[in-house]
Amino acid sequence: MFAKVLKFFVGHNERAPRAMLTLCSRVPRPEGTVRDRRDASTSSPARHDRAQLCRRPPRHPAARVRSRDTVIPRVYAGEPVQTSPYGVECEDLYVRYGDANDSRSKDALQGVSLRVPRGSMFMLLGPNGCGKSTLLRTFAGLVTPWSGRLRVQAPRAFVFQNPDHQVIMPTVGNDVAFSLNCRYPNMPPKEVAARVRAALSAVNLDPDEFTMRQVSTLSGGQKQRVAIAGALVENPRVLLLDELTTFLDEADQAGVVRAVRNVVDSDSRVTAIWVTHRLEELRHCDAACYMEDGRVAEMGSGDYIRGYIRQQQRQWEASRSRRRG
Repeated sequence: MFAKVLKFFVGHNERAPRAMLTLCSRVPRPEGTVRDRRDASTSSPARHDRAQLCRRPPRHPAARVRSRDTVIPRVYAGEPVQTSPYGVECEDLYVRYGDANDSRSKDALQGVSLRVPRGSMFMLLGPNGCGKSTLLRTFAGLVTPWSGRLRVQAPRAFVFQNPDHQVIMPTVGNDVAFSLNCRYPNMPPKEVAARVRAALSAVNLDPDEFTMRQVSTLSGGQKQRVAIAGALVENPRVLLLDELTTFLDEADQAGVVRAVRNVVDSDSRVTAIWVTHRLEELRHCDAACYMEDGRVAEMGSGDYIRGYIRQQQRQWEASRSRRRG
């Protein structure tokens, strides 16, 4: 139930669905130039490509802070979506858990800069504790950075790792329609039904078969796709997906990845950002990045990132063998 209420809260505050949300922090940034911090969070093999992706966008002259557009503190409606080719843009993001003045506190994100084109499927990978889930939650507005700039196309939708935390209604149709009934109580039943059918079809679930089906009879993969359909029913422009296949077997994993890929391919306005540990899923993405210690260590195509990770694994195994020898 918490997940449903959270999704309603995040979506309900996005009053201007055709605007880009912008976060501007007034907190002083760490010492050093933007270029120094960006170079510290990246490495050389793909730096030229990343420089094109991470180049700071020009500030739109019409962007102004207006209290009536406020969504969360220091967030305002800025550059129109139509003028930006990116679904998500961030520059030098820093996130710290705990007291910012406590020397024992550590930044979970340390100068992350990233641009994700609209209409693409982008994957975040890295070891446990590298900051990839924190970055995703920052994009969702669940975590507030203490420094940096962030633009996220609205509306957004967040899908949790465990579908049992998000799929709570007794039947599939009722669960997918849950957020519509909360946000738009006066929406005609025919329109609600049409949106539910479209969302189920988008994730490869037959509406005639699944609308009245009991949630308790679904497999893990089917339940995860119902959770995605519950996010799609509100027509989001950015899908934020947190390790959806962790608890799934191989067959269900493939079905969930294909469902998200189908959503992105069928609507060029939708951007999907997918956090994963599984290298085999990289073949479905348009681009990916590998994170370490709160920084972007490498960025490129799915094949490039898969090769980079395997190279890192070989180097680690060779180092371990030398220590044992």
